[in-house]
Amino acid sequence: MEEETLNYRGSLAAPLIFIMVLVFHFISLRFEHSKKNASKNTTEVRLRGEIKKLLREASTLSQPSTFAQASKLRRQAAAKEKELAKIQESVGKEIQLSYDSYLKALFFAKVFTYIVLVFWFWRTPVASISQQLVQPFGKLLSWGAGGALSGNIMVGVIPWLILSTRVSKFVFRVFNW
Repeated sequence: MEEETLNYRGSLAAPLIFIMVLVFHFISLRFEHSKKNASKNTTEVRLRGEIKKLLREASTLSQPSTFAQASKLRRQAAAKEKELAKIQESVGKEIQLSYDSYLKALFFAKVFTYIVLVFWFWRTPVASISQQLVQPFGKLLSWGAGGALSGNIMVGVIPWLILSTRVSKFVFRVFNW
């Protein structure tokens, strides 16, 4: 009877832990992605467009008689580039602070969840894998869960968390998320 409840608890634990690791990784990547895209606001886009327009106009004025007008346009473009740099610096600091606080909160939530999972599943197998499939790594995978039982290696929570983290990183890298 005890082995049946152990198998039931372990059979649900492995996919749930993997899904939790995937969710944490997905949220982390979403914060990183939105952090990169947040710096592109309308003012910056407008200023970049004006700078390109001014430089394009200045490059078309290549005659000696239009040199003064071309240099005036280049100076205006340089002034707008300085203004753009100031805006990017101020907005960048705000964005950096806000996203850093979100990423820190996410990190602490992840660490807390992993610690709770380790305490909850310590000495309890999360999954069982055939001993022939993991022949040289059986002892490593069964760390914290016991050992082999009827030809199967009992996978512990810590190796499963490490394996799930590596697989989730690989999955997100393959799909370019």
